[in-house]
Order: sequence, then structure tokens, then C-alpha cells
Amino acid sequence: MEKITEKLLLEKCSPKTSKLEQIKTLNLSRLALNLQALPVRLLARLQALERLDLSGNRLQEFPKTLELPALRYLDLSDNQMEDVTTLESLSSLEELKMEDNLYITVSDNYKLMVLLPNLRIYNGKDVSTTANHLRYVYSENLQTRITAVWERSFSLPDPITAEEMSALEANFVSAARQQVKFGPSSVSDFTKWRVEIMAKEYLRSLTEGKDETELKASTDTKDSCEVTTPSKRKQTVLDNDVNLTAHKKPRTDLPASSVEDSPRKSSLRLKLQTVTQSDAVRMSPRKRDQPPATPATPPTRRQLRAETPGRKTKEGGAQVKHNKASELQRNADMLLTIKSKTQQPVCLKPLHVLQCHSKQDSSEDFSTQLWACAFQPLPDSTGGGGGSRLVATCGGDSLCVIDCETGMVMKKYKVPGEEFFSLAWSTVLMSRTGGASAQHCSIVAAGGKRGLVKLIHPRNNVAYGEFRASRKALSVLRFNPHQGNFLYTGSYDKKIVMWDIGGVDSQYNFKVVQLLVLEISTTPLHICLPPTSPKTHLLTACEDGLHCFNTQLGTNNTSKRSKEMEITFPIYKKEDKEHDYHTIDGLSFLTDDIVASKNYMHTSIYLWSWSRTKAQRPDKKSRAVCAVVLAELQWARTEIPYLALNTCPGRAYIVCGDDKGRLWTYHVSNIQKESFQTGKPIVPTEVLEWPTPVRKGHVQVEGPSINSVAMDPELHYLVALSDKNMVMVWKREE
Repeated sequence: MEKITEKLLLEKCSPKTSKLEQIKTLNLSRLALNLQALPVRLLARLQALERLDLSGNRLQEFPKTLELPALRYLDLSDNQMEDVTTLESLSSLEELKMEDNLYITVSDNYKLMVLLPNLRIYNGKDVSTTANHLRYVYSENLQTRITAVWERSFSLPDPITAEEMSALEANFVSAARQQVKFGPSSVSDFTKWRVEIMAKEYLRSLTEGKDETELKASTDTKDSCEVTTPSKRKQTVLDNDVNLTAHKKPRTDLPASSVEDSPRKSSLRLKLQTVTQSDAVRMSPRKRDQPPATPATPPTRRQLRAETPGRKTKEGGAQVKHNKASELQRNADMLLTIKSKTQQPVCLKPLHVLQCHSKQDSSEDFSTQLWACAFQPLPDSTGGGGGSRLVATCGGDSLCVIDCETGMVMKKYKVPGEEFFSLAWSTVLMSRTGGASAQHCSIVAAGGKRGLVKLIHPRNNVAYGEFRASRKALSVLRFNPHQGNFLYTGSYDKKIVMWDIGGVDSQYNFKVVQLLVLEISTTPLHICLPPTSPKTHLLTACEDGLHCFNTQLGTNNTSKRSKEMEITFPIYKKEDKEHDYHTIDGLSFLTDDIVASKNYMHTSIYLWSWSRTKAQRPDKKSRAVCAVVLAELQWARTEIPYLALNTCPGRAYIVCGDDKGRLWTYHVSNIQKESFQTGKPIVPTEVLEWPTPVRKGHVQVEGPSINSVAMDPELHYLVALSDKNMVMVWKREE
């Protein structure tokens, strides 16, 4: 048995380095190691270690106190492992090999899937679906039975003492282990182990809840803005226009989704005509009525706006009196903490305009509306995202992947009869044959009128699957950035559904499981997951306001949930019969805490604090809290809805297009402190004018409405989609 020393670790690592803290891959296989031979203090210095091979040793357990925060891959095959619970500290582990361990049972396998929240590949197979079933569905069934045991035979002592609670816990856990019967007998050891843990957690939650109730005052915190519950809006026009009675395609038709390679530049590229930038920020006049839109597309939502009756406002309501000057000072200080990689605004110049979504590739198509775009995250070894110059765009019956530098359409996917409204990138694990470790791959999910989610692997040019997410059209898709196999779909049936799409194997086999359904009152337009709590909270911008949901899985909550609270805004107090500001048609996080949102018909963009807003206690009846607004950013005056904003946290930028083809840009970290303290809307850093592209022999193309914008993390490129079938690419000048 070889002794583990710093010298040995540096010899066994790859690539070679001189510091333990920089080691990423380490091979300690076949060294006859046992538990005592693993020096925890020395190994704990491997903070960057991502892959560890301990196969072919004599380990019966893993060091319980050893934390390796970056570890994604661990090979413990051909050992003598018995106690798998010692692996609990490896919370980031995604792939584990435990083959040829004689004493490992099925119950041990299940324990590992529950203990390791990010485990996806086990002994070379994708276990995402099984693992999530155990973590959430199986656990919820156990929780129901545990609760029944408590309510039938137990209650909290009064008063609560440590001795009585200790005895109560022992009796309750023992009763739960004996009485809770669930699942096959072959995994009874796992079930009893899980029941014991959950019973202790349940008892702890009862005592903690009691303490909190006693500590909190009974009075509710009053909000400074209206907290009345918004009424439902009629969606009859939508139901008529969104025709979903088309013939369903069977699974066998799946490969028929055409996948076109287009590495050459689009022949429909528009030439750019140089225009003079306006010196002053000009406000857009109200736009005249839009021409009728293509049936079954989101423009019907814009037509719906004209038929929606004004919301009745309620007078009164107590308001908290604040010292306005000190509040402005506090908000300014908070915004000034935003860091950017440069304090100077970027200089963006138009680079390409493409018509790559044209019907029948017609250069005369200026009617296809483009709705969503997103940059591909470059997966690193952790599955995290970097920046790239590839952007995916969707509209009409096609999805395109474009190289922003060259303007080439690298891939194009057409689905006859579909109209795509939304897309999202993610990174999932692809298991491989022959004992090779799993690899990360970037996929795109897209959906629209037909209610189907298409799953695409652009790199291999494969549209590998689809599944039905709704009987009605899909309005928005969003992946959980911290768990790439979790997908949220929002649809016109007034629901947001959380799916586990798992990973894929080398043959692109996959399995989809529905995990959670969120009931909402109107169509969801945007979904945001707070960066600090993406597994427990979800914000959705809807036709009737901004709502927050608890999305934590594995709790005693039902799989169908209603909103936890509604976030209201000061502009609601100005509503009348002709002005309804409840539609939130723009939503994005600028930092871990600061949110940018836009209300339809409001001439400003709100910047508000998520943490300070969430800390308020919701109104008992309406479940509403008022957003803690930090600042307002001046924006266009328009009656065109669904002009979405976006953010670039790395550069502290916010961008939103208007109905004249202009892009309003805000470099938040460059705004002077005095501007925040005035209490007035802050003017944009720059308004990028529509570059007025032309075609040979044709007149200039007037500025369209900008439906969506996207930026790569470094803001090398800015992409804007229009309602006139144009993709505009801007590039940063160094």
C-alpha cells in the first residue's frame, strides 16, 4: 500500500501542475488503499478536482468529512464498499461508478440517488429519471404516510422540553419505520432508511414552525402600492385564433422534422445603410393600428389587448411612510454596487441583417414574426456556461442557428405546420458505450403552436425527440441553469409545467417525466429563476401580473400548486378604464438580486430588489407584496405589447427594443449616483437607431417592432428579432 503524499498526488494528476489546488484530474487506482490511507487534510486541498479514480482499491467507505466541491466524476469500482452514506458530502457529483463492489445492494443504489442531488450517470447508465422519481415522487408518497402516522398517534408536548422531544422523536421514528409500508420488499432497507430521515425532518419542521409563529407579530406589513387581486382576463379570442386541431404526428414521424445544413451566408441578407445617430433620446409616438397578423401566432395577443376591458382600481389602502431622501440614497447605494468588467459603455455597430425564417425562402416575406433568441452556452467541464457566437432564433415554422461573426446560418430546422414561439438552450449528459465517461452536450428545446417540445442537438445535426407539453400552444420555455435536465414550459392553458427530460445515450434514447404543475390565471409570458434559489422559486410574468411560486421538490406540497405571492408595482395606482398596466411583458435578472421588468404601456423599466421584496409578508387575502423599486429607466411610449427586454449581467447591461426598430441600452454600472437620487426615470446610455437596411432595387425597410433581444455573456454580440422577419446582429467595437 502506497502512502498518499503531496508528491504522489502531483505525479498522479493530469494535466501536470505544481499546486494541489489546481489539480483537476487524479488517478489513484490500484494502490491497495483503505480508508486509513486517505489523508483527509491533504485531500481537502483539492478544491478544483473534477475527476477522481479510486478503482481497484480496498475501500469499505469514503471519508465522511472530505468535501470536494468541484468533483463531478468518481470511480469507486472494484472496491469493498459497504457504507454508501459516507458519499453524502460529494453534493456536486454527476457521474459515479460502483461496479464490482460485492456488498452493494439495490437499496444502496437508491440511497446514492437520494443522497447525491446531481447524480445523473450511475455505472455508465443515465439514471436521472429513476433518481428524480425517488427524490420527489417516492419521497412524497412516504411523506404522506409519515404525516398520517403522526396525526393518528402523536402530538407535540406542552410545554416543549428537550427531554420530552428526544423521547417523542425516538417513539415517532420507530413507529414510522414499522407502520410505513411502500414500494417493493426488495428495497425495504432503503424505505426504512428514508422514512427515518424524513420522520426526523418532519418533527423538526413542526417545532420550527411553532417557534416562528410565536415570534412573528400578528399584524401584516402594509404595502405602499395597491394589493388588490387582479381579475381574470378573457381569452376567447386566443382560443379561436390558436387552432390546435391539426392532425397529430405519431412518434414514428419524429425523424421527419427536416434538418437543413446551411453553412453559406443567407442569400436574403440585407445591406446596411449608414444612418446618423440621434444626439438626443427621442420618445416614440403612439403607433397606429397594426395590420392583421398571421393566424395562430402571438400577434393575436396584441389584437386581444384592444378587446381587454380596463381594470378597475380600488381607492384607499394604508401606506407606509418613508423618508424619501433616505430611501433614494439606500436604493442608489445598492445599484452602485453592481460591478461590470468595464466602467465604460460598449460601442455597438450593426453587422448583419438576415431573413432566414422566410416562408418558402422568399425574399419578399416581411410578415413572419420572430419571437425568441438565445446564445448557446459553451459547456465547460462542470456543465456551466461560457459565451459563444452561436445564437438560436425561432419564428414561423423554423429554428435557425446563426454564427454572429460571419452571418452564416449554420443549421436550420423546419417543422411544417408548426409556429415556434419560444426556445431555450441547456447542457445535458450523454452517456457513452464501452465504459467511456459521459460527456456534456448542448441541446435546444423549442415549442410553439402545436404544444410540442422539440429536442435538438445542433452539433450533431440531430432533432432527436419531441414530447407533448400541452394541448394548447406553448408561450415560453426555460431550463434550470443549475440542473440542465429540468425544463419549464408555459402554455396557453394557463399552466407552467416542470419536466425532467433526463439525459441521452449514444443512440439518443431519452425519457421525460412530469414533476410539477403550477396553476396560473392567465398566459405566462416569461419565466425567471432567481440565481440564488433556482430550485425553490420561480417568477413568471403574465398577462395579469408578476407571480412567484414555490417550486421546491420533495416537500409535502402537492404536485399541483398555486402562487405563493404576487408582486405589484407603483404604476398600478395609475390604472383607469383605458390603461391597464398589469401585463408584465419583460422580465430578467441583472444580478443575483436586482431584477429588470417592464409593464405594458408603461414608459419606464423598473429595477427592483428580489430579496427585499421577498422579505415582505404578503397580504393575507391577495397574497400581494409591493416590489421594492430601486430605480426607473426611461423607455419608449408605445401601445405595442410583448417587446421583451434582456440583460447581460457580466457587462451590467439592459437592452430593450421598441416599435421603431430602436434598441434602448442601459449600462447600469456607468450611471452616475446623482441620477439615482433624483427619483426620476434615468435616461438610457444610448439608443441604437434602426440601421435602415435596403435591398437592391427595393425601398428602405422601415423600423419594425423588436420582439426579442439577446446578448452573449461578454456582450461581443447583440441580436434583435423583429416582427418583419429580420434578424439583426450588432457587434461590439473594441
